[in-house]
Amino acid sequence: MRRIPSFRSRISPVFPGFLALLLAGCIAQQPPLGSGSAPKPRPEQPVPKPSAESEAVRQHYARVQADLLASGMLRTDGGGRDTPFNERMLAENFITIALYDEYIRSANGPIQRQAASRLRRWEQPIRVSLRFGATVPTEARATDTARIQSYLARLSRLTGHPIALNENAPNFFIHIVNEDERRTLGPQARAALPGLSQAEVEGIIDMPLSTYCLVYAMSDGPSGRYSRAFAVIRAEHPDLLRLSCMHEEIAQALGLANDSPRARPSIFNDDEEFALLTGQDELMLRMLYSPELRAGMTEAEARPIIQTLARRLVGGDS
Repeated sequence: MRRIPSFRSRISPVFPGFLALLLAGCIAQQPPLGSGSAPKPRPEQPVPKPSAESEAVRQHYARVQADLLASGMLRTDGGGRDTPFNERMLAENFITIALYDEYIRSANGPIQRQAASRLRRWEQPIRVSLRFGATVPTEARATDTARIQSYLARLSRLTGHPIALNENAPNFFIHIVNEDERRTLGPQARAALPGLSQAEVEGIIDMPLSTYCLVYAMSDGPSGRYSRAFAVIRAEHPDLLRLSCMHEEIAQALGLANDSPRARPSIFNDDEEFALLTGQDELMLRMLYSPELRAGMTEAEARPIIQTLARRLVGGDS
């Protein structure tokens, strides 16, 4: 989940030993999920009219996107000559993003505070259930489904880990809902992540405008292995903000839970310069799921391996 002054907010707290926002992992050599796992179309139903409050939220984010684009933000080029990085930068960015937490857990919900953590990733297939609010039109559902399906396939290729839409015992729930529908998600959030506190549930249903989208993921004790996740994306978002939320929240739920102002080009940076997964982000995902690393590693344990991986992937001056 993003939090930046004036514009967007994303929440990525990591709660060692139990809950984390935006975490994930992978095991090499596992077969991909079945290709026929996408949700089946349902008979078309009348689309309810959004409330006046939801319409106001839609207009707000339309202005936000327009302002960001006018400022040269929300780039979709993945980085270029103006955003060079070398092996040292890649290694340090990975360490900050994968081995530190942006949030800590408290009785009053997540608190934004940097803290050292452990490497986290999924070690079971990721079965994604995509769920829409009733106000999301059929055409928008089809577009969102196709985009997420394509993006999950890309992430699976990058990581070597099985990730796909699959309604058979899903463990990663993505809800695309409007302002009114999100306020009813308490039971679904508790069912998906039984250990959520009341404050954390309220953080979902009472999400402020400064929060564009969010994701929580749950770990198996202190192991760093993630087993369940729950994401919320605002249905009121215009096209690019909506796609940007999909890219960032799903990728962060794979284990790159932190943000860094030094990471460029990257979506793991609250400056909003890049809307979509960049070339450096792809390399960090490949590093995260390398068989040379393992879930639960500390920075001291992982750093020499990370430096070797970065050198192998990028090379050049350090």
